[in-house]
Amino acid sequence: MTTDMLAVTGGTKIFYRGTLDERRALDGLNIALRPGDFCIVIGSNGAGKSSFLNAVSGKLPLDSGRIKIDGQDVTKLNAHRRAQFIARVFQDPMIGTAPTMTIGENMLLAELRGKPRGFSYGLTTARKARYREQLSELNLGLENRLDMPVGLLSGGQRQSLSLVMAVSTRPKLLLLDEHTAALDPRTAKLVMDTTVRAVEELKLTTLMVTHNMEHAIKYGNKIVMMDAGKVLLEIGQEEKNGITVPDLIDRFHTKSDAIALQGS
Repeated sequence: MTTDMLAVTGGTKIFYRGTLDERRALDGLNIALRPGDFCIVIGSNGAGKSSFLNAVSGKLPLDSGRIKIDGQDVTKLNAHRRAQFIARVFQDPMIGTAPTMTIGENMLLAELRGKPRGFSYGLTTARKARYREQLSELNLGLENRLDMPVGLLSGGQRQSLSLVMAVSTRPKLLLLDEHTAALDPRTAKLVMDTTVRAVEELKLTTLMVTHNMEHAIKYGNKIVMMDAGKVLLEIGQEEKNGITVPDLIDRFHTKSDAIALQGS
């Protein structure tokens, strides 16, 4: 029996508890991903998508519920300790890289993330060769600029670098938080193509949050639609085939209306 790579059971997070502004960001959330799943998470603003990713990464402690990664209970581990399992790429290209450090130094930081003290430091010749090979797949020429400060790169270049840094350590879980939303269409396509290639070649278990319904249909083998901090719909690979954006919207409204009737 294969262990789930990610299992969230009963995940609950309440903001401003006991006040007039009380809000359930996560409401008994249950999600399980098998090894190698590429899961696209969609939902309207306030559905709980970012809270979900923050909870998985350790940035947002749960009030109740459990989170397991590859069978290990990480519920009580903070974000720093979970970094040995998880890599994340954010929407903002400025997040995830150190602008005053060089491309090579940023790649080294990514490699050392979550490693125990005493792990070998330094930009060795072997490391530089490996970084050049990894960066060359972007076709942006970054492999020839390892000594350039990252702050001199464009937003698209920084986001592409962030993605390469994230996948370079082959994390157990890759979190993509609307990582193409701030990019121009050409660069967004480059980053998505690189994402898909890395996920497939490295067989990475991946959660990708997006507002782009076409991306939800085109990419991944599973769609999770969230609403009010819960999973409203789960659509697997076979069911995804042939589905359209209007179909997704209709199913969302049908399901949400049915839940509203049950609660009335």
